[in-house]
Amino acid sequence: MKITTLALLLLSFTSFGQVTTKSNTTAEWYRYSAISPDGKSIAFAHKGDIYVVSSEGGEAKRITTHTANDYQPVWNSDGSKLAFASNRYGNDDVYLVSAKGGEVTRLTFHSNNEVPYSFSSDGKSIIFEAHRMDDVNHRQMDEGWITEVYTVPVTGGRISQLWSITAQDINVNANGTKYLYHDRTGGENPWRKHHTSSVTRDIWMYDTKTESHQKITSYEGEDRNPVFTKSETEFYYLSEASGSFNIHKRGIDPAAKSTQITALEDHPIRFLSSSSEGVLCFTHHGAIYTLTGESTLKKIEVSINAESGSNDYEFLSLKGGVSEMAVAPNGKEIAYVFHGEVFVSSVKGGMTKQITSTVEEERFVSFSPDGKSIIYASERDGKWDIYQTTKTRDDETFFFASTLLEEKKVFSSKEESYHPEYSPDGKEIAYIENKTTLKIFNLKSGKHRTLLTSKDLVYFSDGGQDFKWSPDSKWLAVGYSPTLANNEILLIDASGEGKRINLTESGHGDWNPKWVDKGNRIIWATTRDGKRGYANSSGKFQDVYCMYLNKEAWEKSKLSKDELALVKEMEEAAKKDKKEDEDKDKKEDEKKKDEEVKDVK
Repeated sequence: MKITTLALLLLSFTSFGQVTTKSNTTAEWYRYSAISPDGKSIAFAHKGDIYVVSSEGGEAKRITTHTANDYQPVWNSDGSKLAFASNRYGNDDVYLVSAKGGEVTRLTFHSNNEVPYSFSSDGKSIIFEAHRMDDVNHRQMDEGWITEVYTVPVTGGRISQLWSITAQDINVNANGTKYLYHDRTGGENPWRKHHTSSVTRDIWMYDTKTESHQKITSYEGEDRNPVFTKSETEFYYLSEASGSFNIHKRGIDPAAKSTQITALEDHPIRFLSSSSEGVLCFTHHGAIYTLTGESTLKKIEVSINAESGSNDYEFLSLKGGVSEMAVAPNGKEIAYVFHGEVFVSSVKGGMTKQITSTVEEERFVSFSPDGKSIIYASERDGKWDIYQTTKTRDDETFFFASTLLEEKKVFSSKEESYHPEYSPDGKEIAYIENKTTLKIFNLKSGKHRTLLTSKDLVYFSDGGQDFKWSPDSKWLAVGYSPTLANNEILLIDASGEGKRINLTESGHGDWNPKWVDKGNRIIWATTRDGKRGYANSSGKFQDVYCMYLNKEAWEKSKLSKDELALVKEMEEAAKKDKKEDEDKDKKEDEKKKDEEVKDVK
């Protein structure tokens, strides 16, 4: 397949000397660009492989050909080798390859992700980030996104910890005495734009002589990806101080002023790198650019002539990789999500039916109470909506053996809607709107009502909101966050008019409520009695708790085995007597009607 860039950008310059351009309409989506030390070549990632192209543009050479995702190429000081990250064995490890291509050497073998940022100044080791082990004196919480910095010899061997702090996009000066990097003090997604908070990234410098770290920038938004200038008294970096990510320059003194170098519009600049002579390289809206002398901007025209690394069609085994599942009411088939599509398989036998076939993702699959429909959310047209697939032939009992299916959007809305769940009586659907609002949609009236808003629900990820219908469809048990520090279980009248009852009030974490015992009890997970560190949000153990919702169920739980058996016998006898009375009344009514008919005749 041949991919050739076509669009050229017209350049203009503002009165301040900033390079300005409008976005190109053709986006090739080359990523992780890195210019070589001599400025003659640019390495980049495209469709999971590493390529190298001349900094003048032209045909790119494919360096790696593995089916895994290869990315984040980093040049050594003489431009002969590239380090990169790849998930060839399940998670990202650090690999080394000649800049001309050839056999690849794996350098790290840990079970957590590891990503290279730089070679050491002598070229003997590679600096990378990983989540392995904190220093004994380190006081940050032990979350997966809080990584440390390590080095590995280019010949392979023992891993050494450089810092026990989180540092990313590390750039080393020529003699290895100073390191520039940006910090990471929060778990915010690195691709998020226009983010301002206490956890946005700042630029720091480490001095090997004094063994000290010094904070250089303190803008309330994002400052990241620093690279030394040729003089090493200043550095370039990416900042959103100008609105979108653009290149800025400033001195290494924290009191120095910042100068904006570029003013590219609409889209952020990513993946900033620099040659030894100060030629900058970066991507903008998927295309690669160089910037020479802080004024000459050039789009690198890249052509790729390479066979795809995989077949157009692939047969995938469904033995693993299922992200979620739901059992049908009849217990004979299972709906699940695999590779973002909805499937249904028989519980016995090997019959499977693919329900959806879209380029978008489907999630939150479940059956309707009568088993005739499957409901799920799909991220189509740029937002989540709720869809339903129904069997159209009455004589077809199972989805996995169905021939005709009909899909429709449950309701139309300008807002995002996902995580649908039918009420047990099949009359309503509870769902999440715009990530932090719990609503109910009535299928007959077509009306929506709101139960909880962003004042009650906190968004961390899609599907992170817990709610379950009661068996009688009159209540919902919901996991909600009155504060960011804890989570509670809330009981809500589904009509939206009754009271809200906080069932837990533990002050710790309470999650994932489930109704059991025909709605007489709720079980949930809690950390209230588990092992935990009060100065650390991790290291918590959860227990399962149970709560009785009525006096009768609670009193039954206190009965002995013999007493409970006696109660059950009495209940069965009462049911039998009741049925006999009902049958007797029914016969008497029928007899009375027959006599009335005879009188009329």
